Amino acid sequence: MGKKLLNLEEQCNILNLLKSSSEQKSIEETATEFFSNSKLRHFNVSYSLSLLLQDKMMLSSTERLVAFAILNQSYSSQESTANPFISFLVNAACDDGAEKYERAFIFLLLGIGNSNSSKEFLKQSASDYIKNFDPSSQAFPQGEQLQQQYLEKHHPEPYACLLKNTSVKNVLADPDVPHGCDANPAELDLQPGAKSKLGSGDRDEALSGLIANFSLEGLIPHWIRPLPPRFPVDEELVWLNPDNNHELQWDQGMCADTSRGAAVKDLIAEALKGSLAPNQQQQVLVELVNDPKLVYHCGLTPRKLPELVENNPLIAVEVLTKLINSPEIAEYFTVLVNMDMSLHSMEVVNRLTTVVELPKEFVRMYITNCISSCENIKLNKKRGF
Repeated sequence: MGKKLLNLEEQCNILNLLKSSSEQKSIEETATEFFSNSKLRHFNVSYSLSLLLQDKMMLSSTERLVAFAILNQSYSSQESTANPFISFLVNAACDDGAEKYERAFIFLLLGIGNSNSSKEFLKQSASDYIKNFDPSSQAFPQGEQLQQQYLEKHHPEPYACLLKNTSVKNVLADPDVPHGCDANPAELDLQPGAKSKLGSGDRDEALSGLIANFSLEGLIPHWIRPLPPRFPVDEELVWLNPDNNHELQWDQGMCADTSRGAAVKDLIAEALKGSLAPNQQQQVLVELVNDPKLVYHCGLTPRKLPELVENNPLIAVEVLTKLINSPEIAEYFTVLVNMDMSLHSMEVVNRLTTVVELPKEFVRMYITNCISSCENIKLNKKRGF
């Protein structure tokens, strides 16, 4: 659990305080003893008492009266609006399900029905007050009137306790016990040789455990509070931590079918070395017609194009036709223009012109290279080469 609401000394003090309330000690003496201890954090102890008061079965009737008195007396020297427990006291006084002597006691604490604001009732012990209480002598104002006097006038906003979710209550009221009946009858006491019954545990032990586990941190999720940036100092050496923005590269060939076009790939590899048989040429042409994308997986590159043109010009024409819309077609045309002129290269270009529309710049450069090659042949013949 989180930070404890009370330390060990405060836990012992509040337990002793509650036990002493059942003795013949006046309420005023008990409260004075509480406030005289300067080591106690009075707000934490008072808040613990308010938590215990929320469960009517945790404290006895005398203990409840002493606890209410401490909550009121904690801020008696100030205006009632300065008391952080004023809303709790008003709501308890308006609780129709509470005992009448308890409600009347709170009314007296708030100065209602006490014309001279006398605190004589505090000079009694809690047990004597309950014993001598006369319901007919006490008027019970309407809850709306009381709330208007203490809350709406000074607190227009609805009261919301910041510590309302500090813990989970481990006490549940028994729905089978009617109001006004003793929740701890003698028959619940553990008899010799009998098994423990529900509700027969040690109340003081349960109360001690409950107080020991009160927390200030609560159950509400904490806001994330990042550390503030460091304060800049002139001429301070700054340690640089460069950010490495790694980008994922998608492997387009991942999970691809590597066996695709294996036969065509093997035939193209043979076509680069020599002429293929007619049936082999026909197989390559049929495969390329059925699946034009095989040209991207057959292993042909622009550097290998001259070998394919010289050995198998028909296959070269078919491959270049399928690559006409490829971004690499410009590289293939460049290699075709710059290769040595031959009948096979001229045949390839001639067939391409009848099948696809070739770039004008390519055609012009190829014709220029052909003319230059023819002139070189004539010149070589004249020289006798």
